[in-house]
Amino acid sequence: MTTTTASRELNALDRCDRCGAQAYVRAVLASTGGELLFCAHHARDVEPKLRPQTSVWQDESSRLYEKPKVDVND
Repeated sequence: MTTTTASRELNALDRCDRCGAQAYVRAVLASTGGELLFCAHHARDVEPKLRPQTSVWQDESSRLYEKPKVDVND
């Protein structure tokens, strides 16, 4: 049986499993399908050991550097 994990954009309700900050990385474990969420800091910390064990490594940390969109009509 093959399991497909649906990917979705992480949002402000997704929190880091280590510190509770906003999560920007989602790791899905290949062995169990379990999901772990990390802030950018903790993702960098665990990536070397954890990434080889994942089926999905969804990294949205580049969003930290995006400039907010400003509506000139407001």
